[in-house]
Amino acid sequence: MRKLGCLILLIALVVTAVLVATNLWVGTGPAERPVAVVVPEGASLARAATELERAGAIRSASRFRLFARVFGGGGSIKAGEYQIPAGASQKDVLALLGEGKVRQRLVAVPEGYPSIMVHDAVMRADGLTGTVAVPAEGSILPDSYAYQRGDTRAALVARMQKAMKDYLAAAWAKRKPGIAVTTPGQAITLAAIVEKETGKPAERRTVAAVYGNRLRIGMPLQADPTVIYPITKGRPLGRRILRSELHAKNGYNTYASPGLPVGPIANPGRASIDAVLDPAKSQALYFVADGSGGHVFANTLAEHNANVAKWYAIRRQRGEM
Repeated sequence: MRKLGCLILLIALVVTAVLVATNLWVGTGPAERPVAVVVPEGASLARAATELERAGAIRSASRFRLFARVFGGGGSIKAGEYQIPAGASQKDVLALLGEGKVRQRLVAVPEGYPSIMVHDAVMRADGLTGTVAVPAEGSILPDSYAYQRGDTRAALVARMQKAMKDYLAAAWAKRKPGIAVTTPGQAITLAAIVEKETGKPAERRTVAAVYGNRLRIGMPLQADPTVIYPITKGRPLGRRILRSELHAKNGYNTYASPGLPVGPIANPGRASIDAVLDPAKSQALYFVADGSGGHVFANTLAEHNANVAKWYAIRRQRGEM
């Protein structure tokens, strides 16, 4: 009878220990806020546990290793940078490391970003290594690009450039016949102007048509962003264009010279590239702001002058003139 009592007590103690251990394994962890932990390439479970304890994601490295062997099934862990959620249990932490759910970092490149500003974004991105030169204008496809801590800046820019190369090749293969540009390079150059001239998606194809019509008849494009580019390399000008700048001959100024500029003035997005390769069916040669964030288009100079007069009237009402 006494032996039976001891056995029951022992079983009770074992069950209690298992319950306590299980609760510790699945219970709320110590992290009060999300913490970043880097598991180096080739790191053992012991090394990962040490990094987790140091970051405050777990309470005890030795206990984590023990529980991982008992409850975790002995699976391998994957290297990388992890974002451990606040209060994550030891079970959840091991699952993150086992599944390789590494933290995704992003560099965003908005449509129309000039390469000098792409360079700025890449150079200040946390976790990247090395340096990189300013990429060629028009060689980057605007998008959000994921990377991991330790990736090189050169590799990230190469991915951005490959994305543009691949997209342009596919878009060029589907171009409409009779468009004004004759090479993929010209398409990017014109698309960059379209990108800078309108932020209204519904207008892109018509703006592309206007510039295509002008190119065909040898009429200067007269695009203000091409005047600004040699001055700032694509950064905001912050003031009105000077009369002397409108007459400057530098290869980019489309007031001073007919035809396309010598190269792109920004990195155009997919929609602007598509607009140049499939412009609207329009005879318009002119456009001016309409006061609502868009533009009004005209086929003749007389129509355009009337539209300009309306725009000036709107600006006078707003106190801008």
